[in-house]
Amino acid sequence: MHHQEPSLQYEVNELVINEKSRRRFRKIERKKYNIVRKQFDVDTSAGSCSPLSNEIRNARTFTQPNIEALKTVLRNAPISSRNQMVKDAALNVVMQVLLSMKSSQIEEAVNALDRDHLDILMKYIYRGFETPSEGSSGQLLAWHEKVHAVAGVGCIVRVLTDKKRV
Repeated sequence: MHHQEPSLQYEVNELVINEKSRRRFRKIERKKYNIVRKQFDVDTSAGSCSPLSNEIRNARTFTQPNIEALKTVLRNAPISSRNQMVKDAALNVVMQVLLSMKSSQIEEAVNALDRDHLDILMKYIYRGFETPSEGSSGQLLAWHEKVHAVAGVGCIVRVLTDKKRV
């Protein structure tokens, strides 16, 4: 009987140590996510990334408001971010900009973008196809057609083979 007590004591100590390790790990993980949340200031109820939304509002005051807003959104795309909430918030902002443009403005907007921004735009178009909303598919198809006309098949190949997602 006396031999079982040290073994039992060892198991209890091991359980206590494991539980303390788990708590410490959870505390570290929580701190990490709180830092990320503060850094990007994501408002999940509105579905927008507030620093980016402010830049979009400012960009819309220019003479070509939607084109400047589109450039701002694409320039600030969170491609390297691993936080899906940030990417979803940015997608919502991009979709607002894309869907707010008139069909007659699409070609002018696409022609104003460089190759890298066209690739990012195509990534957002495909992401928009994944989560369609009322009337968005037709508008996204128009965007896809214009981007393809300017950037060619190479843009589609680059987007589909790129590991970085928006």
